[in-house]
Parts: sequence; C-alpha cells; structure tokens
Amino acid sequence: MGKGYRTGRLGEEIRKIVSEMLISGIKDPRLTNNMVSISGVDVTNDGSYATCYISVLNFSKDPEAKQAQEAEVIAGLNSAKGLFKKEISRAVKVRHIPELIFKMDHSMEYGRHIEELLGTIDFDSYQKDEEETEDEL
Repeated sequence: MGKGYRTGRLGEEIRKIVSEMLISGIKDPRLTNNMVSISGVDVTNDGSYATCYISVLNFSKDPEAKQAQEAEVIAGLNSAKGLFKKEISRAVKVRHIPELIFKMDHSMEYGRHIEELLGTIDFDSYQKDEEETEDEL
C-alpha cells in the first residue's frame, strides 16, 4: 500500500523545521562545526515515529575519522531532540508529535562509488564486441 499523503506532508514539514533549526537555532558545537543537512524524513503510517536521514559533508579520507564525526553529529542531534520536537509542535498542528530517530544517509557516497565503477567500464570495447557479433550473424 502506498505512503499516505498526510504522512508525506508531515515528513516534509519536519524536514523543513529541523533544517532551519540546524542553520539558525542550535548552538551545539557538535552540530555547528560540521556541515549537516537533512536529506529526507520518513514518517510511519500512524505518525508515531519520524526517521530523519542525515548527510554530513566529510573531507576526511580516513574511515575512522568519518565514523567519529558521524557519531558526534548523531549525538548532538539526539541531545537537541527535545528542542526539535518543541519547535515542531509550535509549527505543525497535530495531536501527537512523532518521536524523532536520526540515521546517517550514505546514499551520496554510494552513488559516487557507483559512478566511479561505471567510469572504469570500457564501453567502446563492449560496443565493438556487439558489432562483431552482429556481423557474424
């Protein structure tokens, strides 16, 4: 069954509010020292949970440093969860404010990896092979 229109709107409103608060409302150094963006929010059908997918801009090539930075950002977001819920309750008129769950979104890194893999494929030789097989038939 498809995602409801109402949960989609609520997710988008939560994304806007949390994004705005990350820009101007939060003073936590764990969040202000990093480039953090909300890539999407999924709200459950009953509206009790909202999963916020977070992207962090990392320039470090060290995987341990990346994980440490991501853990620091998640900890900062979890500590500010009450402020986020308070602002959501002011802006959105719903009976129950969803519980916020923060998860890292690695889709940009995965897409970059797939693009690198596609860049290594030699399409010209593949096309020549296809033409040769067509000529043989």
